[in-house]
Amino acid sequence: MAGIQITEITWDSLFCAVNPKFIAIINKGAGGPFLVIPVNKVGRIDKEYPFVDAHKAPCLEVQWSPFNDNVIASCSEDTTAKVWLIPDRGLTRNLSDPVVELCGHQKRVNTLQWHPTANNILLTAGGENKLLMWNVGTGEALLEISGHPDMIWSINFNYDGSRFVTTCKDRKIRVIDSHSGEVLHEGMGHEGVKPQKAIFLRDGQIFTTGFTKRSERLYALRNQEDLSNPILQDELDTSNGVLFPLYDEDSGLIYLAGKGDSAIRYYEVNDDPPFVHYINTYTTSEPQRGLGFMPKRGLNSMENETARMYKITTKGIVDVLQFFVPRKSDLWQADLYPDTRSTIPALTAEQWIEGKDAPPKLMPVNPDAAAQAAKPKVQVAKKANILAQLPPSQEPSYQNDSSPQVSPASSRSSQSRPASSQPSPRIDDDLGIVRVERQAQPRQASRTATAEKKAEPKRQEPEPVLPKQMVNLRSRADRDDGGPASAGQRRAASELDRIKREQARHVDSGPSATMCDEYTPPAPKTNAASSRHSVATSSGVDGNGRVPSNMDELLEDLMKMKTLLRQHERRIRLLEDQLADVTMSHAFEL
Repeated sequence: MAGIQITEITWDSLFCAVNPKFIAIINKGAGGPFLVIPVNKVGRIDKEYPFVDAHKAPCLEVQWSPFNDNVIASCSEDTTAKVWLIPDRGLTRNLSDPVVELCGHQKRVNTLQWHPTANNILLTAGGENKLLMWNVGTGEALLEISGHPDMIWSINFNYDGSRFVTTCKDRKIRVIDSHSGEVLHEGMGHEGVKPQKAIFLRDGQIFTTGFTKRSERLYALRNQEDLSNPILQDELDTSNGVLFPLYDEDSGLIYLAGKGDSAIRYYEVNDDPPFVHYINTYTTSEPQRGLGFMPKRGLNSMENETARMYKITTKGIVDVLQFFVPRKSDLWQADLYPDTRSTIPALTAEQWIEGKDAPPKLMPVNPDAAAQAAKPKVQVAKKANILAQLPPSQEPSYQNDSSPQVSPASSRSSQSRPASSQPSPRIDDDLGIVRVERQAQPRQASRTATAEKKAEPKRQEPEPVLPKQMVNLRSRADRDDGGPASAGQRRAASELDRIKREQARHVDSGPSATMCDEYTPPAPKTNAASSRHSVATSSGVDGNGRVPSNMDELLEDLMKMKTLLRQHERRIRLLEDQLADVTMSHAFEL
């Protein structure tokens, strides 16, 4: 906005008040007028813009009601305080008829303050050093508080309105009960003779601003039980402007703005030493003549705006100062916006008159965004468990035992295989050991297994680690005299029976047959020459094409055949061992 002719009186006030609907500015003119302009209006304000023709003498301060954005109170040097009702769409003509006129002071009314929790309760301070508590609904004075020896500079209620703090020209700070007017605590404030301000913090401590004897501006944090000894005190500069503390009780931030300054300092107050933490300073080239502080209800919470001030410069321009907290997300930031004061009073005027106190009622800063954030973000539809339908994965089990281990999956698969596919032991008569070898499955079984593998989904399963061989040593006595016959022995015995049946066809029964049954041939000696002989398969003919003539030659040929078979079996076992080694190494590589 531009073209504002702000008042030129020398009283130490902010000359401005703002709420989510309107901004009120005390302007220059005959009597004590002030402007009421919608906050969304921009551009130059016409000189003929309607105003509130409030008082017959200069207006000193204006305050909006905390529970009705259309109700504003003003005080003036004409010894009166008045309450006005502003239309919803703003002024269309000059307003000169107040809703209530409060006449009780003999001198000018310096300052005023609305009660924070009780409806229609207003506190005013007069130049006769007297405080009056008003019920603006009826226009009657409820309580008169005296006892200040000099001019009262500021008044401010605590969080629930049960008490308030005042600063006086006698440089003392007083905490007074709201219902009885009794001075609860009293202490010496700042040493300077210039005006000092005091406000209640949410936790009950008191924050004050003032001057030293050398006119240096400073601030202090005090405990209301010991006002003379501040918890913390810090000097700022040597300017002459009075410092006004603007307190945001929701976030714990205090903004210090001085009349005639071009800078606004802001601090955070918490329980961590040194309790008042400096954040930053906002500086412009234009000094401020008036300043209005927007309540939390009027902020743009979707852009993370934490404070907004309306600064009126000496050139009649209203600058909007917005303070933002940068966040990457565009969602509702609940940590920046705790619940703030509601427009619904916690007490009626009658309840407060009866002596009741109550904390303020709270409301969300952005009710729609808060309600949306409270809903669940993801709505999960109830469906069947997909993971339960998948086949279980088979993983190899790794143990720290030094002996080879087999995974449970491989053990189960080995138990489910038929007996024909299990490894069968084989006895080596020459070496005296038992070897475990895998026998080949029949072709039909292998075809069935191949078809089952093609039908199943392909998945890579770790091959079980099989031992190269399992060795059991046998004694020579067990190998020669007892134990199961080997495959070579069984084949030799069957060949011997067949030869006996052939000989029985050509040789007559007699002593030779008896001798054949009783004869036990000596163990033949194997040599390189005998290993090169061939074995007759379908008849009793040796490798040279002749038929043995007697039993001795027959037995000798049989022993040679047995020896040759053993040699071939030994070579087969060696080849199988080599094949097992190659298979094992390939499995480890995979």
